[in-house]
Amino acid sequence: MAAQILAVGIFLLMFVLIVMDKIERHIVTLLCGSATFIFVFGLCMRSMNAITETLNLRNIFTVGFWYEAGQSAENGSGINWATIIFIAGMMIMVEGMARAGFFRWLCLAIAKAVNYQVVPIFVTFMIMSGILAMFIDSITVILFLAAVTIELARVLKFNPVPVILAEVFCANLGGSATMCGDPPNIIIGTSLGYSFGDFISNTGVMAGISMIFIVIYFYFCFRGELRKSTVAASNGEKVSYPDPKDAITNKKDFVLSCIIFLCAVVMLVTHAQTGLTVAFIGTFIGIITLLAAGKDALTLIKKVDYKTLLFFIGLFMVVGGLELTGILEVIASFIGKISNGNVLLMVAIIMFLSAFASAFVDNIPFAATMIPVIQSLAITENASLDILAWALSMGTDVGGSATPIGASANVVGTSVAAKEGYPIGWGQYCKTAVPATLIVLVISMVCIVVRYF
Repeated sequence: MAAQILAVGIFLLMFVLIVMDKIERHIVTLLCGSATFIFVFGLCMRSMNAITETLNLRNIFTVGFWYEAGQSAENGSGINWATIIFIAGMMIMVEGMARAGFFRWLCLAIAKAVNYQVVPIFVTFMIMSGILAMFIDSITVILFLAAVTIELARVLKFNPVPVILAEVFCANLGGSATMCGDPPNIIIGTSLGYSFGDFISNTGVMAGISMIFIVIYFYFCFRGELRKSTVAASNGEKVSYPDPKDAITNKKDFVLSCIIFLCAVVMLVTHAQTGLTVAFIGTFIGIITLLAAGKDALTLIKKVDYKTLLFFIGLFMVVGGLELTGILEVIASFIGKISNGNVLLMVAIIMFLSAFASAFVDNIPFAATMIPVIQSLAITENASLDILAWALSMGTDVGGSATPIGASANVVGTSVAAKEGYPIGWGQYCKTAVPATLIVLVISMVCIVVRYF
């Protein structure tokens, strides 16, 4: 009992400190993870086995961690090293692509293709944001999209805020479509053994249908403001448009980064057939990117976001404390009692609870916490684990879009805008994001009911 109380106390403290944002979040999770090991596993449980089980290092040295051979990889409880290794590899790849100018070139090439017209740029950048976020971290997508959007806004004389708001939402929505698109999905996929194809055929369908409605929704939200935008050229002024070719810093690196990115996509799409795990894919792509970078490999390694990786490690340590003390089973039992065995109600609770929580706290720790909960629900309430997983995925991914602090992409997008002189307040953000979030959640719920019930 003491171990359970202490584990919950440490977990709540971690959440409060993350929300307060006074201490860097990787330091918060590592300190709370260490406290879990010392006080929960050490003093209360006196179990060295609990520590080794949570560290989960032996899993890395098993064949199934790198090659599934037709079997779903068992990550076990504790630190999900597959998630961490995969994200690290993709970070290296993205840094290599950015160094070659890939993202800026892509944005400018699309703007040129639509003749630098504001409304077409608005629509195409939304769609591009969603598509890129299916394969690349949404933070990176928004960093470059927002920067190029502001650059174009100054040339074409339009307000970039509506475009940035729409891009941020579509990045989060696009990330929900695939296993590698958003950190919660990576955690869900590696923990439960789902493939890229599993996500595409389930959450991908929900995200695809939702994207159609969201593009229309944002267009009608901002159509008046977008139409007021005037291009300087139409007033007889000479306009110098940015040339996409200027974005390419090195043609050889650009071609290599494109090939590596395509290899990553192919490997991810086919990993269920090839048996290669995401840990293997992340490692392979990271190594190939470093080899292609040559003398700049060390620079790419230095640019990896180690703080995020450490954040994940500490997070899994804390969640491991909840799991091994039986707290997550108690939560699952509580949800089961509320739903009274009604699986549809259970799905609705998980989706909307996840969405509401993710709107105010980081959706990554919430997703990591809920995975053992839905596993327990699937066993005790005879519910389909797959359906519960898709509900959790859509809830955490999309719910985070509702507020400026709900997801990392939101924070990055609003920060870039504010830095360039376009501050976005809570009211302005939530006015369009909250209704959009509700639209996607309702569509997702309808898709689940029609398809699975």
